[in-house]
Amino acid sequence: MASPNDFKSAEKTYSSFIGTLKWSVPLIALITMIVVILIAS
Repeated sequence: MASPNDFKSAEKTYSSFIGTLKWSVPLIALITMIVVILIAS
């Protein structure tokens, strides 16, 4: 079984990943929407 320190480290990494994901997904969606609008017009 993993030590408690490994769990703390994994939790910190996961939290950081989720935080980044919350910002990057809407940003990528916005950029995609702008590109689609530019191509369509």
